[in-house]
Amino acid sequence: MLLRLLRRSKPDPAVSEKCYLVVGLGNIGAEYAATRHNIGFMILDAWAQASNVVFESGRYGDQAVVHDKGREIHLLKPSTYMNLSGNAVRYWLQKLDIPQDHLLVICDDLNLPFGTLRLRKSGSDGGHNGLKNIQEVLENSDWARLRIGIGHDFAQGGQIDFVLSDFSEEQRQQIELIAKKVTGGVRTWCFVGIEQAMNQLNTRKKPVETEQ
Repeated sequence: MLLRLLRRSKPDPAVSEKCYLVVGLGNIGAEYAATRHNIGFMILDAWAQASNVVFESGRYGDQAVVHDKGREIHLLKPSTYMNLSGNAVRYWLQKLDIPQDHLLVICDDLNLPFGTLRLRKSGSDGGHNGLKNIQEVLENSDWARLRIGIGHDFAQGGQIDFVLSDFSEEQRQQIELIAKKVTGGVRTWCFVGIEQAMNQLNTRKKPVETEQ
């Protein structure tokens, strides 16, 4: 009986290869919900709503699962606050037995104009505390990250206040379109690979400029 249970609990490599972990970075709490720093949460919320799935609270975060053409895409919103995002990422990678090359992290980027997308296979944290902590906890930077531009319309020394402030009304109206573009690109990453996803997302035009 014990041997049977051990066999049943042993991860199936074939299953793991079809599982993906997509992490949207943000801070929990109503006071942060609509802030620029939380665009990672916003993107996953829009994806879950469009897929008719609901987030459930678990250890280190809220998680939802999207089943899409044989793929199992786990959406994760860490509850650790931005600066400790790595704890949530490591825990869910291990719990779900998902290989690191099936990990993609979505975050905000001050250095990009609002709505601009940049997908990379790996790279530096670029000064983003969430990416920095994930890199420290995983002890490498060999995982995909998708940066979403939030602009940099702030006076010198006003960076923290800017990222923790709400989007403008005009920008809020564009989030849905950005989320649709991001979701399409991440699905391409799951089905075809990151090279084609990068070609799809890394354009000079903002997502709001590509739709007529």
